[in-house]
Amino acid sequence: MNVLRRRFLVCITISLFVLIGCRGNMQTPYHVSNDVDFSFIKNVAVMQLENLSNEKAAGEIMRRIVISELLASGLVNVVVPGEVNLAVKDLSIKNTSSLSIDQIKDLGRALRVEGIVMGSIEQYGHSKSGSNPAPEVTISLMMADTGTGDIIWSVTQRKGGGGFLGRHFGATSQTLSETSLIVVREAIRTLTDY
Repeated sequence: MNVLRRRFLVCITISLFVLIGCRGNMQTPYHVSNDVDFSFIKNVAVMQLENLSNEKAAGEIMRRIVISELLASGLVNVVVPGEVNLAVKDLSIKNTSSLSIDQIKDLGRALRVEGIVMGSIEQYGHSKSGSNPAPEVTISLMMADTGTGDIIWSVTQRKGGGGFLGRHFGATSQTLSETSLIVVREAIRTLTDY
């Protein structure tokens, strides 16, 4: 009987560790404005994303994934990045990470878009998790209405850091590219689920 009790306790303990390690990400924090009819947002521009990570190319890599996923969602058309960059230059906008209401409206008129997508990359790379490096990506995105300059959508999405199996048993995790795609896809999904 004593052996049976020990086995039971060991099984319960292992199960708890597995559940804690495999619990997944917390619910995505996001905001979608209630007083905006998103069916009127047909064309958007994606600004250069502010890169707060240590990876030099992360901003442009993630910008391209955001554009691709917005197009794949079927929600909007996206202006070519070169046109966005040219409009920013023509309007003498120095800092695209903190646009004023007037700059948002000016960009909207210049690019003929209803929405401007801005954001930042907080984490992009590999974190040491146990004995194995694991991809870790955190992105924050927001969309501003070019008619009013108001933020109508905002989301922060994070994925990575390695799970229980990766940390303790060396199981391979996703690549950085796969993790990046999943993070952006889940962020965009907050618009499609609305």
